[in-house]
Amino acid sequence: MTQSIVVQVGQCGNQVGCRFWDLALREHAHVNKKGVYDEALSSFFRNVDTRNGGEGSDITGRKIRSLKARAVLIDMEEGVVNEILQGPLGDVFDSTQLITDVSGSGNNWAVGHKVYGSAYREGIVESVRKAAEHCDCLQCFFLIHSMGGGTGSGLGSCVLNLLEEEFPEVCRIVTAVYPSAEDDVITSPYNSVLAMRELTEHADCVLPVENQSLVDIVNKIRHMANTGKPGSVIKKDGTLISGKGGVSKSEKPFDAMNNIVANLLLNLTSSARFEGSLNMDLNEITMNLVPFPRLHYLVSSLTPLYTLADVNIPTRRLDQMFTDAFSKDHQLIHADPKHSLYLACALMVRGNVQVSDLRRNIERLKPSLPFISWNQEGWKTGLCSVPPVGHSHSLLALANNTCVKPTFLDLKDRFMKLYRKKAHLHHYLQVEGMEQGCFTEAISSLSSLIEEYSQLDATKSLLIPDASRLRIAT
Repeated sequence: MTQSIVVQVGQCGNQVGCRFWDLALREHAHVNKKGVYDEALSSFFRNVDTRNGGEGSDITGRKIRSLKARAVLIDMEEGVVNEILQGPLGDVFDSTQLITDVSGSGNNWAVGHKVYGSAYREGIVESVRKAAEHCDCLQCFFLIHSMGGGTGSGLGSCVLNLLEEEFPEVCRIVTAVYPSAEDDVITSPYNSVLAMRELTEHADCVLPVENQSLVDIVNKIRHMANTGKPGSVIKKDGTLISGKGGVSKSEKPFDAMNNIVANLLLNLTSSARFEGSLNMDLNEITMNLVPFPRLHYLVSSLTPLYTLADVNIPTRRLDQMFTDAFSKDHQLIHADPKHSLYLACALMVRGNVQVSDLRRNIERLKPSLPFISWNQEGWKTGLCSVPPVGHSHSLLALANNTCVKPTFLDLKDRFMKLYRKKAHLHHYLQVEGMEQGCFTEAISSLSSLIEEYSQLDATKSLLIPDASRLRIAT
């Protein structure tokens, strides 16, 4: 059994991480009725016997003593981390896993990357090393951060570089939350483009998530819950909401959105944590879905969306679930993969689903999905037998698809509007080690990435729609 470490950076990264650990504990408690520390738990948790004051060891098959998350929490404003420590998850982390400051990065990538990156470099490396030493077989780092703020984008991308330097053989999967066009951080286009260069160069795989898409999904779920249909109610302890009072005023503003991202990670790691007839190793995701090293941005979609809300309405039919996964309404960024080009696609299914169901649906959907000519069979599938809590099945689709290009084009446009006027540039350039060349290199990297997607898009016209297969007579 392999282990993974979650590194959560900045306010957004820690809030999403908090929801992930909460939902992961709930999921394992639902499956692990006997309270035994098993291999599934060891993927993301250590079992520590605190009675003797020692750190204890991870011994499979023993009773759970005290679970400690395999995580490093980093934020240059201590508010969110302190809130986590004072909440119900406080016991899941200890002081060696926390790196905080008090002043924040002021929405400035340069402060996060250059100032705090330099000041906290040794502390971050030490914390990650300690977490790694407790792993028998470290397979993956999950980095969670936002792109628009200073700490998430600046220090987050600095941490990514450190992970590559210190652990070059360990897979790095980044969940990056992108700001919406109406973001209240004026400098977010600068921060996002500067961070994009680091993600393109140093990540193995990036799962972009857009704030606006999360807002739209949550609104859709709330609309379903408020239609007044019998049974269309969000359960008080549902996974859409925090465990503190449901859809009441005590719910935290971003809990619903953060839970969607947390569920993405739960489904992504389900095969690493539980048994299944087609287990998908985390390394297999990058191996199968990333044919070109820079084009590692994967569009994710979750279905049924009710899984995220625990809305008490009938489960989606299996075939409908597969159809939904390829519709634009279920994507976690604003994109329509069906009208763009697929380089590869992974389907990660949970619950009581047969391999035959999987194959039948792939064959049914294949004619409507434009795959690049040299990878017409570019499907990777995983079947995990343990469904999400309260549901019979779910599906996470990960698509390496050129539909990410509009998101990047929009980001480039917003960057250039500021950069042409040199607006706010002086705030960055007065940071030691930050030069204007950082901006030109970052926008050049993004433009090059967009161009690579455009060149692939241009080959779409060469595809022959519904080409009949050569049949061999027997």
